[in-house]
Amino acid sequence: MNAVSNGMLEVTVLGCGGSSGVPQIGGPDGRGEWGACDPHEPRNRRSRASIVIQAPDGQRLLVDTGPDLREQLIANGIACADAIFYTHSHADHIAGLDDVRPFNWALKHPIPAYGTGDTLTDIRARFDYAFRPWTEKDFFRPGVEARTILPGERLHTAGLALDVFEQDHGRITSLGFRCGGFAYCTDVVALSDETLELLNGVDTWMVDCLQYKPHSAHAWLDRVLEWVQRIGARRTILTHMGPAMDWATMKRTLPANVEPAYDGLKFQTSGSLAR
Repeated sequence: MNAVSNGMLEVTVLGCGGSSGVPQIGGPDGRGEWGACDPHEPRNRRSRASIVIQAPDGQRLLVDTGPDLREQLIANGIACADAIFYTHSHADHIAGLDDVRPFNWALKHPIPAYGTGDTLTDIRARFDYAFRPWTEKDFFRPGVEARTILPGERLHTAGLALDVFEQDHGRITSLGFRCGGFAYCTDVVALSDETLELLNGVDTWMVDCLQYKPHSAHAWLDRVLEWVQRIGARRTILTHMGPAMDWATMKRTLPANVEPAYDGLKFQTSGSLAR
């Protein structure tokens, strides 16, 4: 399956929060620390960052399995996905792996899980039982098949064709991808010139933007705006946002082509389809 064509994708934002979500645990009454976020604005309530991409044929790719996965899937009416793409192995991106078990019930087979060798090794160390050989009696555990991918590779899965690239995430690296007119770059603090060239002219770009101040592992607003200007993205959607990032304030002050995500946001964009 090497042929590629163009088509429309539907992207569902399962979550767009940082590693602690918004609100974070704590606060003066123990009911959450909201930071600068207005607790009365529902779009400020953010679960951990994840998306689902649906191809025109109905196949779905789940990007990361964070700790809020069960509630995210139910809230968005998503009963199954056909493959998982792991950006990296931090807990806020893998800790919900057990919740893919209903996918196995629906598919009646293990689900392919793509990531770098290091990422899959880390996940296997924590969820060894999920990677064991699958049998028909294994209804009690999730079943995944580890499939190693490399930066620079074109991945064909779940009806999609993804151009995968490496990202600087501070102490570790993560993976991002471009799928035709759509690109996804969470958990990134720096992008190489080569990667920015790959992103040039992208139609819709989802990108990490944790806060306003510089950070050692995550992009911040000024850096994201510099990237947006360089690559010429028509629409940029911010994700992995922390409690400094109030939705209404950003909506009011950001450039017209840049917007904050919110949990449950759905949008259509052009993409590359595997044939």
